[in-house]
Amino acid sequence: MTSRSCSILLRIYRSVSRSALIHPTLIQKSTFFSTFPPDDLKRLDHKDWLSPREVLKIFDGLRNPESVMPVLDSVSKRKDFKPNEALYTLVINKLAQARMFDAIEDVIKTLKIDKQCRLSDVFFYNVIKVYGNVAGQPDRAVETLFDMPKFHCWPSVKTFNLVLNMLVSAKRFDVVHKVYAGAPELGVEIDACCLNILVKGLCRSGNVDAACELLDEYPKQRCRPNVRTFSTLMHGLCESGRVEGALGLLERMEREGVYPDTVVFNILISGLRKRGRVEEGMELLGRMKLKGCYPNAGSYQEVLYGVLDTGRFGKAKEFMCQMIDEGVSPSFVSYKMMIYGLCKENLVADVVWILKQMVEQGFVPERWMWRRILQTMFPRNVSQSEIMEEVAT
Repeated sequence: MTSRSCSILLRIYRSVSRSALIHPTLIQKSTFFSTFPPDDLKRLDHKDWLSPREVLKIFDGLRNPESVMPVLDSVSKRKDFKPNEALYTLVINKLAQARMFDAIEDVIKTLKIDKQCRLSDVFFYNVIKVYGNVAGQPDRAVETLFDMPKFHCWPSVKTFNLVLNMLVSAKRFDVVHKVYAGAPELGVEIDACCLNILVKGLCRSGNVDAACELLDEYPKQRCRPNVRTFSTLMHGLCESGRVEGALGLLERMEREGVYPDTVVFNILISGLRKRGRVEEGMELLGRMKLKGCYPNAGSYQEVLYGVLDTGRFGKAKEFMCQMIDEGVSPSFVSYKMMIYGLCKENLVADVVWILKQMVEQGFVPERWMWRRILQTMFPRNVSQSEIMEEVAT
C-alpha cells in the first residue's frame, strides 16, 4: 500500500471517529432512523410546535412497524404532545398489520394509566375487532369489552353484539352466556340482533330446543323476532331432521306478521328434500310465488336435486325445461346426474337433448360422459373399433 493510500485511510478514520464522538448514539439510531421519511425525522427533534395532524402524518409514514413503539415513546416525551384517539387508533392499526399484539396490549395498559386521552366506543370497537378477527384472541376481546367502563366509556349495543358474534364464530359457547348476562353491568340494552346471535349460538352448539325457547325472551326484552331469527331456527331444526318443527315456524311467522324471504323458503325446501319429501318441496316452490317471494336459482336447484334423487329423470327433464324457460340455468352437477341416469334408463334421445342444453348453457361435457353415452348407444357385443368407425361417420 502506498503512503498516499495510507494517508487517505487515516483521514477517513479520523473523520468517522470525530462523528462518533460528536454523535455517540448515531450508530445505534441509524437503523431506527432509516424507517422515517427524512423530513418527518427532522420534525420530531424540532423545538417548534408539533400539531396533532403532523404527529399523525409521522406515524402514517412509518414503513417499519418495529419503529412504531419507539416513535410513540419519543413523541410522548415532547412538551407539546397531546394524545388523542385518532393517534392511538392509527398506532394500534399499524401494530395489528404487523401482528404485534403484545405491543397493542402495552398501549392499552398505558392508556389505562394515563387519563389524558378520552376514548370513544368507536375506538374500542376497533380494538375488539383486531383482537377477535385479526389476532384470533376472543378472550382479550371480552376483557377489553368489560374494561371499557374503566376508561369512562360505555359500550354500545353494536360493540356488545360484535363480541357475542365473535364468540359464536369461535365456538366459545361457554363464554357467550357470561357476556350476555353482563349486559346490565355494561349498561347495554339488549336488541333483536343480540338475541339472534344467541339463537345462532345455541343452534350451532346443537341445543335447538333452547334456541326455540329463546323466542319467548324477545317480548321480555321489548323486541320482536325478525325473519333472520326464524330462518336460523328453521335451519337448526332441518339440520336435526325436524322438518315439521321448521314448517310450524313458517306458520308462526305468518301469524306474527313476519314475512318469509327466499332464504326461509330455500331452507325449508332443502330440509324437505333431505327427508325425501320432494313433492312437498315443489308445492312450497309454488307457494313462494303466491306469497310474492320470487324463487332464485337455489330454490329451483334444490327441487331439481330432489327429483333427481328419486330417479324420476323424465320428471327432472320437465322441471329443467321449466327452469330454462324462466331464465334459470341448471347446475353442472345436475347435468351430470341427468346424463348418468338417462344412460342407465337407456333414454338416448333425452341424452342428446341434455347435451345440447349443456353446451347452450356454456358447459363442456366431460370425457366420462361421452364414454357413458357411447356405451349406452352401442351394444356390448360391438367392438371398440366399430364404435369409433360409427362415431367418425
